[in-house]
Amino acid sequence: MQPDEIIPQSRRGRIVKQLMQNLPRVLLLALLIMIIALSLAVKKKNARLTAEKAASLSRERPSVNAVLLEITPAVIHDRLNLPGEIEPWTRLEMLAKIRGTVEEVLVIEGQNVREGEVLARIEEADYRIALDAATGNFELARVHRERIKGLFDQDIIPTAELDKVENQLCTTRAAMEDAMLNLSRCSITAPMSGVIRRLDLKKGLMLSVGDPMAELLRIDRVKAVIGIPESDVAAVRGLDSVELTIQALEDRRVTGRKFFLSSSPDNQARLYRLELAVDNPRGEILPGMFLRADIVKKTMEQAVIVPLYAVLTRNDEHFVFVEKNGKAEKRLVTLGIMEQWLAQVTQGLAVGERVIIEGQRDVEAGQQVNPVKLLSGAGALR
Repeated sequence: MQPDEIIPQSRRGRIVKQLMQNLPRVLLLALLIMIIALSLAVKKKNARLTAEKAASLSRERPSVNAVLLEITPAVIHDRLNLPGEIEPWTRLEMLAKIRGTVEEVLVIEGQNVREGEVLARIEEADYRIALDAATGNFELARVHRERIKGLFDQDIIPTAELDKVENQLCTTRAAMEDAMLNLSRCSITAPMSGVIRRLDLKKGLMLSVGDPMAELLRIDRVKAVIGIPESDVAAVRGLDSVELTIQALEDRRVTGRKFFLSSSPDNQARLYRLELAVDNPRGEILPGMFLRADIVKKTMEQAVIVPLYAVLTRNDEHFVFVEKNGKAEKRLVTLGIMEQWLAQVTQGLAVGERVIIEGQRDVEAGQQVNPVKLLSGAGALR
């Protein structure tokens, strides 16, 4: 307390003095209360004006003509469409087994041949002479063996002498059979039925053992080879057949039967090799043709399906408009499997509801809807 301060003696004076000292605080508190009250009043008025404006717009907005789809349970497939290539069922490289000069070529590249058919001939003279010599040695050894056998039966010669002669007979027989085999190889025959992709044989060509002669392809049955991504291997493992489309044959559709799935990736792209057997009796499907494989990974029964174009997206939300009591109702949805232009809805729609599939881009929530056509089920859209 300051020395010169006057202290009121009465109760009323003391109250008046206390009020004067706290007057700034009281005014500030009153000002804050007024600001809060005004803010709440403004918000309430803005909300009322917004609601009135929306109601007015709704009354003024004309009804929208729309095509509706009534939801019924349907089937949808989780598909995987991958590129592939046709390969021959068997690719066989023919190599020379004997030395000699090509005397005659009986086929041309691209020709279909049957197993055992003669493709070319090698000069036989040297091999026929070798066979005659080997046959003569064998006959001489056989006669000699008979003579020794007679002496052995008479106990004139020991067993060791007979064994030596019989061994000589076996050796000459083997030499004769080898000469016969080499002579037979002078006729070059097809080891399997197929088409000649490449022919290296030419008349007068001198062959050595191991030289390439031709390449044969078996195409009465072919392989459809597809690279399967790592994430889809488990789904493909349980398949028995796959639908294929061959582009070079006017998008012909054929069925491939599962034949082989590799247990490790073939390249750095981590693609697993899937081979499908495709029958090709007329030989129209040729190696090197490109194809598309339509692999069904999973089938969903009793699914809720809508056209993909009926689903709108705003602010990372998917939604559709449903007609209810003559008005459009916005409905957030969760999408599942996509198949071509159809989409599965896993959440947000139920069987029996009517989705706007045409006119949905011109309608707002609460707007009147004028149905011009009603479709039932996704099957009506296919």
